[in-house]
Amino acid sequence: MSRGGKARAKTAAKPDPATQAFAEGLALVKQNPALGALDATICREADCPQSPAQGLAAVTSNGVVHVHPTRRAEPRTWAWTLAHALLHLGFGHVPAAPDDNRTQPDPYDLAARCAVVNRFLLTFPVGRAPDDLPAEYPGGDEDELAARWRRDGIPAAYEHCGTAGHGPDQLLTTWRAWRGTAVPDWQTVFAAALTRSVSAAMDVAGGRRDRTTGERVEQRPWDRALNWFVSSYPLLGGLGAGLTVVADAELARAQDIAVAAVSATAGEIYVNPLRTFEDDEWRFILAHEMLHAALRHGERRGGRDPYLHNVAADYVVNDWLVQMRIGSMPEGLLHDPALRGLSVEEVYDRIATDLRRMRRLATLRGKGKGDILGEPLAHGAGRPYADLDDFYRRGLVQGFDLHVQGGRGLLPAGLVQEIRALAHPPVPWDARLARWFDEYVPRPEAVRSYARPARRQASTPDIPRAGRYHPPEETARCTFGVVLDTSGSMNAALLGKALGAIASYAEARDVPAARVVFCDAAPYDAGYVPPTEIAGRVRVRGRGGTVLQPGIDLLQRAEDFPPAAPLLVITDGWCDTLRIRRDHAYLIPQGACLPFTPRGPVFRLA
Repeated sequence: MSRGGKARAKTAAKPDPATQAFAEGLALVKQNPALGALDATICREADCPQSPAQGLAAVTSNGVVHVHPTRRAEPRTWAWTLAHALLHLGFGHVPAAPDDNRTQPDPYDLAARCAVVNRFLLTFPVGRAPDDLPAEYPGGDEDELAARWRRDGIPAAYEHCGTAGHGPDQLLTTWRAWRGTAVPDWQTVFAAALTRSVSAAMDVAGGRRDRTTGERVEQRPWDRALNWFVSSYPLLGGLGAGLTVVADAELARAQDIAVAAVSATAGEIYVNPLRTFEDDEWRFILAHEMLHAALRHGERRGGRDPYLHNVAADYVVNDWLVQMRIGSMPEGLLHDPALRGLSVEEVYDRIATDLRRMRRLATLRGKGKGDILGEPLAHGAGRPYADLDDFYRRGLVQGFDLHVQGGRGLLPAGLVQEIRALAHPPVPWDARLARWFDEYVPRPEAVRSYARPARRQASTPDIPRAGRYHPPEETARCTFGVVLDTSGSMNAALLGKALGAIASYAEARDVPAARVVFCDAAPYDAGYVPPTEIAGRVRVRGRGGTVLQPGIDLLQRAEDFPPAAPLLVITDGWCDTLRIRRDHAYLIPQGACLPFTPRGPVFRLA
């Protein structure tokens, strides 16, 4: 073979870079099932009159994407370009029709449709958009944008955001019989394909399909029940999507979980996989645990007996689920129609009178055990939430709105009241503490007297000005007492946060000093301390056991402490029963409870 023949053979064997890049981009598009369902034809002929002169591609209503035959681009850019053209078909921008002399879209329609397609591709990424396109697009559909831009003009950034350069990338042509007898509906085809694609992705995410093979996976009954809430019951669907079902036989045996339990802190429902129930019964069980977590029954018990409060919550929740007809209630669960319409606290007050009988009742966890767990169980990977209250409140409130809007049926009045109460989050503890100060700690009232010249007197020596001061009796009246638990169980961070809040509010209300008593096994009287020193220079004494009553008695019997001054008790809850015969309040950590029924307000530090 001659030297020239070898050169020609080598040139013929080497692939064209532009063709190779286009082929790779086309392969990326075909991997997308929604776009691949559009039976479009690719035209890359050199002499095609509908090929764009400046850009990369244009699409016609016949379902043909005309691509520039020689222009070079990266494979990912070609993939984005082809996806843009195919979405014009799927969105109905270039509908097929047998009409002759069809009116082409004007520049405003072209720009608006390209903006909508590009905005969709930001959330449905295929390939990579060219660098000269905007990073974001205005809201509204094609008609709204086109009408707005006809009135105000097309912004320069969106004037040529299609795939054909400065020319139109959408061409309306006449459907001919040689293309088929039926006129295709590109929009319906794309919608059906997109629905199938999203359903397949949901199946993979929900474990119903294998991620690699795409084949259906046999689901466990509790997983089917949880997926039912996500797909078919909006009231609890948001909670179901955010909670995790942990089915571990060893964990259930170690924690004595007969059927199920829930940890709102971890966002996990623990089920015993060795128990057999029908799908309807699993729906009831999971709904039961989801309502426990969402309504924060574990945090609402306060100083009540944890197990009896759990039993009372079971009576209320089970009756709600029976009325709502969610699944079927398994045999042996707590249900008494005579308690219908009562709140958890009211049911607790009723059943607490017969403790012997109530101790023999069983929750989903078992006899004598509550299924509302405080801390997450150690089983591997937990999933704590940054803001539990916000997660459960948002999930239940949004689910309730969807339930009502969809007309899914009536709900028990008690559950509706609970959800509406959740829609209004509680006032933060520091704001409630400030209100308590406003109500019980009087602000000292200044007195003006010419016997004390005002500080501005020197600037106007000819004009007498009365001075402003607080008399001693007024100073003695405006104070309060602080009994601070300094036992070894108190957290230093809790002490700092509580004392800092007290100091800031006392200083804001011009309180001259507060009477501070440290108390562990014995009281330590620190005397009257100015607000500026409460949080900073106070030397905490004690750190022994916890006996707070002597400190309270010290203040109640003190002759130099006003009889109407309120008390503020700061403790972690590990204390004795307190008897306070004046206005008072408690500051305790979040999740702690007092071992007695408090008569004053309780502020829980977050």
